[in-house]
Amino acid sequence: MEGSLAPTSTLPGATAADVARGICRLFARNDIWCLPEVPLRNSRRADLMGIDAKGRVVIVEIKISRADLLGDGKWPDYLDFCDRFYWGLPVGLDRAPLDGADYRPDCCGVIVADGYDAEIVRPAPSQPLAAARRKVEVERLARAALRRHLVGLDPDCAPWGMPG
Repeated sequence: MEGSLAPTSTLPGATAADVARGICRLFARNDIWCLPEVPLRNSRRADLMGIDAKGRVVIVEIKISRADLLGDGKWPDYLDFCDRFYWGLPVGLDRAPLDGADYRPDCCGVIVADGYDAEIVRPAPSQPLAAARRKVEVERLARAALRRHLVGLDPDCAPWGMPG
């Protein structure tokens, strides 16, 4: 999957949307269904958040440049909201920083993706949430998905149910 692209600091044409699309395709084939841009209760926003067939919560933080990756100090804030955490990167981006202690390779997986597909290059170990926390997060994700679906069908519903 990685092809012949050499690791770079920024990849021409690589977009977060392309990486997200490839990851969503990989996840869908593996019965993990996710949403992009999901707000968390700590005021952070997960790039992708999903649920696998066993009800476990997965979060993916997408980085498309070395500067973006090295400048992200907020990523540990996501760990309290998922059972598995992945970094999502475009093909060819240098993954070496993710092997350092600051990026906790013991609890973070890595997925490499383009706009068509993705590959897990380092599986994310399970860091199980407490059952009550998982229930809350799954319900929040389900409600977000249902709201997005309804607003897609009827945009006039958009202002309803939003925090005032």
